Amino acid sequence: MTVHIDINCDLGESFGAYKLGNDEEVMKHITSANIACGFHAGDPRTMHTTIDLACRHNVAIGAHPGLPDLNGFGRREMQLTQREVYDLMVYQIGALQGFIKAEGATLHHVKPHGALYNMAAKDKKIAEAIARAVAAVSPEAILYGLSGSELVQAGKAQGLLTANEVFADRTYEPDLSLTPRTHPNAVIQDYDLVIMQVLGMVTDGVVRTGIHQETSIQADTICIHGDHERALSFAKRMFTDLSLKGVSVTKAGDFIHRTP
Repeated sequence: MTVHIDINCDLGESFGAYKLGNDEEVMKHITSANIACGFHAGDPRTMHTTIDLACRHNVAIGAHPGLPDLNGFGRREMQLTQREVYDLMVYQIGALQGFIKAEGATLHHVKPHGALYNMAAKDKKIAEAIARAVAAVSPEAILYGLSGSELVQAGKAQGLLTANEVFADRTYEPDLSLTPRTHPNAVIQDYDLVIMQVLGMVTDGVVRTGIHQETSIQADTICIHGDHERALSFAKRMFTDLSLKGVSVTKAGDFIHRTP
């Protein structure tokens, strides 16, 4: 049986005069793009430009809504009600959908960003608010969430297609949460270690956690962080190395379908 995997990357995170990442080159080596919607990063022009890039390279377009925290890049937790989370999601997805419609394209997926993503992985109420917002605004979109998390479960409960996401350049805790970025070993810098972890998750369904124990994990889509200094190099090599191992690298929408 052919193994399928999507490679996604957080893009469109430049803002005003500030440029972040190498979107144009990275876009050539991924299958889906998570585009910042203006709260943690991005702005209208950047959103429009990134959607245009994705269309030109046949890359699936995803909304990447985050917390309203430009200074903290959306990576600092905030105390929010379910209604506030729901409204933040609807607002940001709607903003991106305006540009998507103008380009004649389609919203493929939604993936929360940063602290909001991590909060939704463990907090059932936040996960439910996010899933309800996606179901209300774009029910055909795939909801990307941390593999096995509350967010994935909430998406399924809302009748959404879901994709279990794993991370190429992040280390894992024993409960399959990501190691906090405040820890020195949270981000993997060595590509040999990155591809070893990726192949373990994609082909064997296991990941080595912080206590050096192999734990089962489901991988539908792999994230490469666009702000990682080696994002372009990692994306290029990973696409090639996975293909050489017989893995079909393609958009999540090509192999994740509704059960009849």
